[in-house]
Amino acid sequence: MKLIITEDYTEMSRVAAQHLLGYMSQPHQVNLAITAGNTPKGMYEHVTEAVKGKPWYQHCYFYNFDEIPFRHKPGDGVTVTNLRKLFFTPAGIDEANIRKLTLDNFREHDARIAAEGGLDLVLMGLGADGHFCGNLPGTTRFHELTTEVPIEGAMVDIVVHGELGGDYSLVPDSYVTMGPKSIMAAKNLILIVSGEGKAQALKQVLEGPVSETVPASVLQLHPSLTVIADKAAASALA
Repeated sequence: MKLIITEDYTEMSRVAAQHLLGYMSQPHQVNLAITAGNTPKGMYEHVTEAVKGKPWYQHCYFYNFDEIPFRHKPGDGVTVTNLRKLFFTPAGIDEANIRKLTLDNFREHDARIAAEGGLDLVLMGLGADGHFCGNLPGTTRFHELTTEVPIEGAMVDIVVHGELGGDYSLVPDSYVTMGPKSIMAAKNLILIVSGEGKAQALKQVLEGPVSETVPASVLQLHPSLTVIADKAAASALA
């Protein structure tokens, strides 16, 4: 594992962008699963500036590693909608280079990735509860590949207020995510973490035992994990 601690969010975003661009600049097809959310906003601004209008990045293919569909609303779900706003649309990414994971194709997702050469990189954030991708405490099993997860009980409120702007009418019955086994099959992993609110989670992930109660703790077992965290997020580390 490689741990990079930056001064602040601005530097974390720049360093993360440099790492992502390093993979994107390889002279062959590159398969990348990338994150949405708040943490990567600054990173995508740097990457967009670097790649927009540049034809030599057309060999890069992008995957969403989880998806929450909108109930009764066809088309893109929450994750791809957010990735379009953050990166795909501003950067001018060709639609043919976007490989969407959906409720309709999740059963074939791992085989499709394998047939396309595997993932060169998964770039993800960390939840304050220790989740990664859509792998949450209480629902995650380390042996799982891409899977469907029911949205029920307390998770309904989490999804509504965290992803759907408080609109209960949009809550689907389930979402899909690449499971721990799918993520660990990638050649390289990058975890980006910012803010004091993530400090205890990062400590558990990097210094605690590997446990399904802290799903992201399994990432410490990957042979090529890079963690890019600002000082606030790293403040609880020994």
